[in-house]
Amino acid sequence: MGTILRGEEMCLAQLFLQSGSAYDCIAELGELGLAEFRDLNPNVNAFQRKYVNEVKKCEEMERILGYLLREIKKADIPLSDTDVNPLAPLPKHVMTIMEQLQRLEVELGEVTRNKEKLQKNLLELTEYTHMLRVTRNFVQRNPEREPMQVQYEEFPFLDKDPLMDHSSMQRLGAKLGFVSGLIQRVKIEAFERMLWRVCKGYTILSYAEVEEYLEDPDTGEPTKSVVFLISYWGDQIAQKVKKICDCYHCHLYPYPSSNEERNDVVEGLRTRIQDLHTVLHRTEDYLTQVLLKASESVYSWVIQVKKMKAIYYILNLCSFDVTNKCLIAEVWCPVSDIPNLRRALEEGSRKSGSTVPSFVNRIPTTDTPPTLIRTNKFTSGFQNIVDAYGVGTYREVNPAPFTIITFPFLFAVMFGDLGHGFIMAMFAFWMVRCENNRKLKNTRNEIWNTFFEGRYIILMMGLFSIYTGLIYNDCFSKSMNLFGSGWSVRAMFKAAVWKPEDITGNKFLTLDPNVTGVFTGPYPLGIDPIWNLANNRLTFLNSYKMKMSVILGIIHMSFGVILSTFNHLHFRKKHNLYLVFLPELLFLLCLFGYLVFMIVYKWLAFSAEDSSHAPSILIHFINMFLMQGDGSRPLYPGQMGLQVFLLVMALLSVPVMLLGKPVYLYWLQNGGRRHGMYRGYERVRRNSEEELYLLRNHNLEEGNSHSDLSSSGEQKEEFDIGEEFLHQAIHTIEYCLGCVSNTASYLRLWALSLAHAQLSEVLWQMVMRVGLRMDTHMGVLFLVPVFSLFAVLTVSILLIMEGLSAFLHALRLHWVEFQNKFYNGNGIKFCPFSFSLLPSSLDRDGLL
Repeated sequence: MGTILRGEEMCLAQLFLQSGSAYDCIAELGELGLAEFRDLNPNVNAFQRKYVNEVKKCEEMERILGYLLREIKKADIPLSDTDVNPLAPLPKHVMTIMEQLQRLEVELGEVTRNKEKLQKNLLELTEYTHMLRVTRNFVQRNPEREPMQVQYEEFPFLDKDPLMDHSSMQRLGAKLGFVSGLIQRVKIEAFERMLWRVCKGYTILSYAEVEEYLEDPDTGEPTKSVVFLISYWGDQIAQKVKKICDCYHCHLYPYPSSNEERNDVVEGLRTRIQDLHTVLHRTEDYLTQVLLKASESVYSWVIQVKKMKAIYYILNLCSFDVTNKCLIAEVWCPVSDIPNLRRALEEGSRKSGSTVPSFVNRIPTTDTPPTLIRTNKFTSGFQNIVDAYGVGTYREVNPAPFTIITFPFLFAVMFGDLGHGFIMAMFAFWMVRCENNRKLKNTRNEIWNTFFEGRYIILMMGLFSIYTGLIYNDCFSKSMNLFGSGWSVRAMFKAAVWKPEDITGNKFLTLDPNVTGVFTGPYPLGIDPIWNLANNRLTFLNSYKMKMSVILGIIHMSFGVILSTFNHLHFRKKHNLYLVFLPELLFLLCLFGYLVFMIVYKWLAFSAEDSSHAPSILIHFINMFLMQGDGSRPLYPGQMGLQVFLLVMALLSVPVMLLGKPVYLYWLQNGGRRHGMYRGYERVRRNSEEELYLLRNHNLEEGNSHSDLSSSGEQKEEFDIGEEFLHQAIHTIEYCLGCVSNTASYLRLWALSLAHAQLSEVLWQMVMRVGLRMDTHMGVLFLVPVFSLFAVLTVSILLIMEGLSAFLHALRLHWVEFQNKFYNGNGIKFCPFSFSLLPSSLDRDGLL
């Protein structure tokens, strides 16, 4: 509990790694994740460091692995052994892995290129076959068989002979040529217009659409193509036609001069296509075998290369000694993990076979250590809520343990509904049950990942909402009579207060609790269900929830102020207890704590009999600041004197907050030098780095001028009373005004609780009640779509939208109203060197 409340005690350690065992020692540390390395070469360029060539080799292997993974993913082959975690390979095995990857890349590249070439040849032969089949009808066509085509009329005599071919044209003396091929369907109209404009009508264009989809060689997508045949007049026109075809990326194929030649070409194409299908099928089988073999080891290679690259990156952060035989590294490490760190170095030296062991040495420092708070899968979500505000300053009180209870509770106060809380809890419970499912954990949907990472937060919010729903006695806007109401209507008739004609003559009747038997006692748990039928239900709930919000808010803020004492004591600032904490607590409790006292006292002191004479708390609270009465009945005897005393105490605490700390520090600077010298002598005898750090901060704050006795030395910082006074003035004004604004801010608990209850009631009345009121035979059938609509609106509006709203408001109450009383959040998060925490470039590309 101590570590999660305040974080781990950290120390700065120096690692002395022998050159032969440095790689293995860093690999052991990466597996354990114990230390955060510091860069000892900040002025050295990344390309001038010792192990830059090894890093380049790892990047080259990552490139090859990315190529393999893309090909495996394209072939839709699943990766095997994705749960393995191989150790980092030894340096002597790096070249073996590199050669395997390069050989596999070359082999896969050759097979892939051959496959693409075969596919391209097959596509060309298929297009040529379609062209020959379709163009047969352009020159030899019957009047009743006209495919989709367009023909210009420059050569009208061609239409008179149905069997006019290329030889007939030559016999007529016409210098006629043909260009045939395929073009994409979307380009044919523009292609046709361009031919007409450029060739001035000296062409005949005939085209027809191919029924089958053909693959586009550039994009690989199936597209519709059109077969065209262009008859042109003259060599100059031929050059223009071919240029236009090149411009529109047409696939041109030779046009046979006779039917016999056409038939021979078709037969040859058919044979070649069959042979290509056979060869292509065998090539694809071989490619699949290569990819299957690669998929068995590619994941292990990815992990090994990632670890290898990370190790060399860390080695680049180290510096060499003067003999270049030993690497020196500086790391931040938890004090409790120092023995594990030593064992890891010993294991690394043993694996490498080094005769000289590597060792660790703790060194004193005045630098601020990073903050480490150990979490598990349950507490990590709540710790992330705190860290989103700011990482805690080293060893200050961590709000996360208290947030585990207060955050879902304040959420539930705003969201309280038994039915909605049950649905939320069941959804979170399902995610908790399936938390080891890889499909749910490794999705690329950011919204789902947010919900899944916060599954324990949602579970706690759902459970607390069930509790507050029982307190509010609210389940889908309806009350439940579990224990029987404490109010009785029968007693009003027995006492002759009500008569039968009163029932028929009045729409509303008032139950008098002063009549014997009308009110038998409070409801055992929560609000009495009879209030769901009362006309003044909203008035009663408004008063109840508003006062409850004020009470919860002042308790929450007071608890935050009390937690600041742990920081003052730990950081050895005992003067803050008397000059900061005590005035803050007096100011808060004398004013707003007294308001809570009046609320509770009024609840206890006034019963139903004298409730009509109960004074207004708000009026009395205002009169407290005016120091006068309005002639109304006092809440209790001696009220005026107590209120004046509390107000004077609150006002006197303001100048103490404003002037106490700066004056005390100024006195220490000018009149307490002997005290400072004594503490300086004691400081030499300290053994803990944390104590050195705390004493240094204490000395700087109090203005002591003696230097630090650590190896690094510390420059003298002068005490500036003006700066200290300005800082304390800002803090005092912020705190005093914040007590008022923060108390009012907690009224959002009342507002959102009321809004959620009213939305739930409106949804029930406008949707569900309509289906339940139908008393015909079709009512059951009509109830099915009504209930479906009710369920959809409940989940989308009341659970998701209202839940998100309550979540954000609870977040604000913790960040602003609670944590600013004791939590600075100016720390640096501890980021250990751990292989499990390192992302891979292949992960970012979505290849794993």
